[in-house]
Amino acid sequence: MGSVVRVAAVGDLHCGKDSQGALQPLFARVADAADVLVLCGDLTDYGLPEEAKVLVRELAGTVKVPVLGVFGNHDYESGHADEVKTILGDAGVRILDGDFVEIGGVGFAGVKGFAGGFGDRALQSWGEPVLKRFVREAVEEALKLEAALARIQAPRRLAVLHYSPVRSTVDQEPCEVVPFLGSSRLEEPINRYGAVAAVHGHAHHGVAEGRTSTGIPVYNVALPLLRAAYGDRPPFRLLEIPIPQEAAVPAASTQ
Repeated sequence: MGSVVRVAAVGDLHCGKDSQGALQPLFARVADAADVLVLCGDLTDYGLPEEAKVLVRELAGTVKVPVLGVFGNHDYESGHADEVKTILGDAGVRILDGDFVEIGGVGFAGVKGFAGGFGDRALQSWGEPVLKRFVREAVEEALKLEAALARIQAPRRLAVLHYSPVRSTVDQEPCEVVPFLGSSRLEEPINRYGAVAAVHGHAHHGVAEGRTSTGIPVYNVALPLLRAAYGDRPPFRLLEIPIPQEAAVPAASTQ
């Protein structure tokens, strides 16, 4: 029998300059339950360095496990994404953007992802140059995810996103905004490399669980959604990922 890696996943913290103390109870519950904390984008409200510093203080002294994640659209709003990433990185929070980290037999591949819609209703690269640039952004995010998943040597892979890779976890959102909540271009590499699951945020009023076309679980871990869905339960998704005994290793590696 192998081991189990417990992964707590949550997104859309939207940490603001006045959020001091608001997230510590959540992080305390994570610290008791998980081996790794994954943050699925929109870590800050406006992408401000001051907000990142508040988030670091909320994590400090509470979460002793490895913390990794991806940025969301809000984290780019103020044009300080690089500084925010540095602040978080200096505090030990690894932000993934087309790269990966391996912890205890699980490889975490992360990208923000992008919009564009799903299936045969997805936006296509045709017409005005601005639309082609929009679609190209979605394609490039999917290619970055594919490259990260391909390089993982660990026996288990987990895809970490902000935007959704499937329609099913955004289904309860207003139809007008659905194309801006994710892209099915992200689904293909998840299927190809057999990830154990994918986690994302962004869709505050979506659906907590879905699946890819090959049956891989997809979890929407947006904090507002989980608070509404879980009631008195701690608002994070806990994944227990079994690791084969011969592959269970305590060390972490990154790329």
